[in-house]
Amino acid sequence: MAATVGGAVIPFRLRLRRREQGIVLAVAGLVLCVAALLPLVALAAELLSVGTDGLRLWAERRTWVLLGRSLLLSGVVTAVALAIGIPLGVLFGRTDVPGRHLAWLLHAFPMFLPPFLLALGWFHLFGRQGFLGGDATARVLFSEFGLIALLGLTFAPAVTSLVALGVLGVDPSLEEAARTTARPWRVATRILLPAAWPAVALAAVVVSALAFSELGVPMFLRVEVFQTAVFARLGGVDYAPGEAIALLLPLVPVSIALLGLEAWLAGRRSFEVLGMRVRSRLPLPLRRWRLPASIVCWLAALFSIAPVLSLAARAAWGGGFRAASQWLRLAPINGLIAATASACIILFVGVVVGHAVARRSRAARWFDALAVLAFVTPASVLGVGIIAVWNRTATQIVYGTLAILVVGFVARYSVVGVRVFASVVAQTPAHLEAAAAAAGVGYGRRLARIVLPLGARGAAFAWLLAFVFCLRDLETAVLYYPPGREPLTVRIFTLEANGPEPVVAALGVLHVGITATVAAVGFLLLRRKAPA
Repeated sequence: MAATVGGAVIPFRLRLRRREQGIVLAVAGLVLCVAALLPLVALAAELLSVGTDGLRLWAERRTWVLLGRSLLLSGVVTAVALAIGIPLGVLFGRTDVPGRHLAWLLHAFPMFLPPFLLALGWFHLFGRQGFLGGDATARVLFSEFGLIALLGLTFAPAVTSLVALGVLGVDPSLEEAARTTARPWRVATRILLPAAWPAVALAAVVVSALAFSELGVPMFLRVEVFQTAVFARLGGVDYAPGEAIALLLPLVPVSIALLGLEAWLAGRRSFEVLGMRVRSRLPLPLRRWRLPASIVCWLAALFSIAPVLSLAARAAWGGGFRAASQWLRLAPINGLIAATASACIILFVGVVVGHAVARRSRAARWFDALAVLAFVTPASVLGVGIIAVWNRTATQIVYGTLAILVVGFVARYSVVGVRVFASVVAQTPAHLEAAAAAAGVGYGRRLARIVLPLGARGAAFAWLLAFVFCLRDLETAVLYYPPGREPLTVRIFTLEANGPEPVVAALGVLHVGITATVAAVGFLLLRRKAPA
């Protein structure tokens, strides 16, 4: 079939080529809508159908006390993580601290691990029977102060890394003149940090969303927060899904507020500063402050891996490694399969939507907003929505298999692929694509021959980051994992209460080893693809 314009016949293939980008973007958007939008819509419908027995929870003082406590705790955790991560980000990213790249790697690695796994490591250090523990340290650890300290230390590496990437992405010309007359700390505080402000703001949003959604650490430390109250009505002895849905209503404005805050911050300044193309530049000389700064950086690195070393020691001394195979089942394989499939889908969505966002597509901005909303929405809200959509007789082929984990991971972490690839495309020249389009090259060929080769490292990094985030996930997966097909994170979490401590520690070390192997292979591949 062919259409005519001004008497000229336009072949179907040419018309399809003109609409190719819109079709591919629509497919990527459909994936996002099925994974993320449907659960939120279903949850809204469920909230409207909640009876008066569920609504009575909104009038109880305890509900609002738990919500207020959770919001306050997440705010304090964010402040602690920023206080630790911002100065470390500048030191790791732009100063002449010796061995800073290795120290940064050690400091950043725990952010790819489930927070409750790190909590377990700190427990073996400072618990009542820990290597350095006693009654006093145990009381501090199992308290709100312990929760804040542990989560602050856990999420600080995310702030550090985002700030370090932010200051590395600042145009060197902005600081060259200042470096001739000003001291390094003035250059950092007056030039680097203000220019890298989008990275700091993004770090605050990410940490606040992760801290508010955290479930494993509060349950382990026996600190009651809002998320534990919701989980108790879904997976605990007080099973009452109607009440869980009712409890989620106050979290809706929290998600909308975080989405609005992120949109406002992104609108004020471009996130191109977080790109992968970092030009070489001379580090800031610390001179007489170099030794103290080096001590701080290496102490931060050693402090970050201390819980991992504690887990390894507990597993080794208790014979946990020998008995671990009897408790594993297929949990590691389940996690790897789900994370691999999810990362591939996230990469597809990230490449298509991220490229369109960087090229200022209006439709892509809506899909980007949906991805952000799914990420900042508390995990319990998203999880209950996924249950409402897929826990039906007709959809058991999804809900009763690992496919449901893939749906949840894609919903929550698609923003990783979109934002990483968008930041890369934003720093590549658009005229190459424009010239190819003018020559009649279709969208698919432009994407394969121009966009992906130029952003190959960014695409690889997006896949790796999405894979690791899916591999570490607990908060969403624990709500709806298929019976007998739980990932390793859920397996460790469920064994923590009743399983042998050395075995649980050994399974934790196994998860660390899998994550470290994936990260190391990815890092080596990224280095091989780096431009000369």
